[in-house]
Amino acid sequence: MPNARATHLTRRGILAAGGALGLGAVLAACGDEDASKNGGSDSTKAAEKSGPWTFKDDRGTTVKLDKTPANIVAFTGAAAALFDYGIEVKGVFGPTRTKDGKADVQAGDMDISKLTILGNEWGQFNIEKYAGLAPDVLVSTMFDNAGTLWYVPEESKDKILKLAPSVGVSVFDIQMPKPLQRMLDLAESLGADVKSAKIVEAKKKFETAAERLRKAAKARPEIKVLAGSASQDIFYVSGSNFSIDLEYFKALGVNIVEPSAKALKASGGWFENLSWENVDKYAADVIIMDDRSSTIQPADITEATWKKLPAVKAGQVIARTPEPILSYDKCTPILDKLAEAIENAKKVA
Repeated sequence: MPNARATHLTRRGILAAGGALGLGAVLAACGDEDASKNGGSDSTKAAEKSGPWTFKDDRGTTVKLDKTPANIVAFTGAAAALFDYGIEVKGVFGPTRTKDGKADVQAGDMDISKLTILGNEWGQFNIEKYAGLAPDVLVSTMFDNAGTLWYVPEESKDKILKLAPSVGVSVFDIQMPKPLQRMLDLAESLGADVKSAKIVEAKKKFETAAERLRKAAKARPEIKVLAGSASQDIFYVSGSNFSIDLEYFKALGVNIVEPSAKALKASGGWFENLSWENVDKYAADVIIMDDRSSTIQPADITEATWKKLPAVKAGQVIARTPEPILSYDKCTPILDKLAEAIENAKKVA
């Protein structure tokens, strides 16, 4: 997803279009009312924990501390997932605040005014601020098998990782349920009550949504779904390999439009670059478009070739979340929206 393209490509390049990674790299070449917003009810808030803490992450690295981490710093999307389980962080890095000052889509329900933002864009990470937070642990996702922590700058990672141990949660070449469970495991280790009614119900709703999508795909196998992402000069078509959402959709039976093997090879298997003149290369009945703030959203696309696409003319374009917030609460709507789109789609391709 992060366009963790091939090993020959830079991390920024990998981010490009439609994989799990952000297109940003390419484009850059309280009262009761607040209770649900800020971590939910008391039943879902993290319980106080004491004593030794240990967690084995997806790199196979086991982090051991004398006590449960209190000062947590995390990639924004990971922080948002932990927040849904009642675990709050001190600082974040990654897309957090939009240009108009609002919370980025990857910030979820967090109150970003209460967070120390160490970096809002690719390559940004304020090490001095990070050190000032006295971090106990750093948490991020990983879009490759090399253990690369997402949005931790390559050029300064050694300095950053010396200040506190790190935990990596893989979102590469696996289906959505696995990283969801891993994030839940991490939250539990940090004190989340994973048996609370709220969390149990959220997981049940996710499973129900998955079954709905499975049934929709089985009933409408003729409906072709294309995953796209837009930049000023390029339209990216994502393949179903590597991205946790598309791999899961495909496993549930969704008819995903796949770029040619030759085209995918150039991006390490993530996506195909198309000029806007060739945006109609692949037929699709439903288009799911990258919702990250670093990409151009459908309503702002002015290209005539885009407007002529059958799916666009039929109003069969919905948002795609290539970097899902890894909580059941946030991933359930993703499945429901796609299921609804397939259920109601007209065959236009």
